Amino acid sequence: MTERTWGWLAAVIDVVLIVVFALIGRSSHGEANTLGALWTTAYPFLAGWAIGYVTSGAWARPLRTWPTGVVVWILTVFVGMAIRVATGQGVVDGNPLPISFLIVATIVLGVFLLGWRAIARVVLRALARRRSVDAPALDDPTTNDPATDPSNSPGVTPGT
Repeated sequence: MTERTWGWLAAVIDVVLIVVFALIGRSSHGEANTLGALWTTAYPFLAGWAIGYVTSGAWARPLRTWPTGVVVWILTVFVGMAIRVATGQGVVDGNPLPISFLIVATIVLGVFLLGWRAIARVVLRALARRRSVDAPALDDPTTNDPATDPSNSPGVTPGT
């Protein structure tokens, strides 16, 4: 995959995980998961994510945990919380920003937005290592390269 492909894929994965975060939150509080209600919960964090994605240049280095993932995560939480407070979402007993929600959102979004990037990098590195071990080196004398050893070329009988 190219960096450009990873940039789009990273954006899709991030957005899906933020929507999953909103779904989990709404479900855990017994709230309806209609499209409008889900949008109301998710859009502050999606706005924060969009700012973080652009600010970090995530499309150019989408799999980096630092600084890309961290900037995306922090701005997703910070801007998301700011929009929620500004719009009066999530007020509990007169508190516009319950500390418990701030802690849970920070941890869950951190695990979601940083976790998949870390896993992807580990898997891709392992695959790259595996490919480099499986592929013979070009300067390996035990490798039969038709360009340097014509007896191994198709249509050539050895010893002729």
